[in-house]
Amino acid sequence: MTHIPDKQIPTITLLYDHACPFCRREALWLKRRDHDDALVLEDISGNDFDASSYGLTQEIVDGTIHALLPDGRVVTGMEVFRQIYRAVGLGWVMAPTGWPLLRPIFDAAYRLFARHRVRLGGLTGGDCETDRCRTGS
Repeated sequence: MTHIPDKQIPTITLLYDHACPFCRREALWLKRRDHDDALVLEDISGNDFDASSYGLTQEIVDGTIHALLPDGRVVTGMEVFRQIYRAVGLGWVMAPTGWPLLRPIFDAAYRLFARHRVRLGGLTGGDCETDRCRTGS
């Protein structure tokens, strides 16, 4: 009989802004669907968060979403969503965002959203929880 090692589930660390209503809602929604514990959530708005422990600055992580992959690579923007949805078994949802003709459109749309997420959050009735989020800095 051949021994098959236990399935290795890669852990992805998502650096997300819990103070942002959009970010918080999506991160918690994904975590509820993470039945294999493949996703670790790290709140960049928390007092104990230290961006330098990831080789980043607070200003950089405030500007766009980041994730750390199991192999040590750091990904940003739409690539984060492709990776985290895949990790929780929903990769098919984000698959079209990686198709060659659509990828640049989705990547640009995310950059535009990220730039205006604080204002958009207010339109949906979501409240930022920190002064940093309310001022958009």
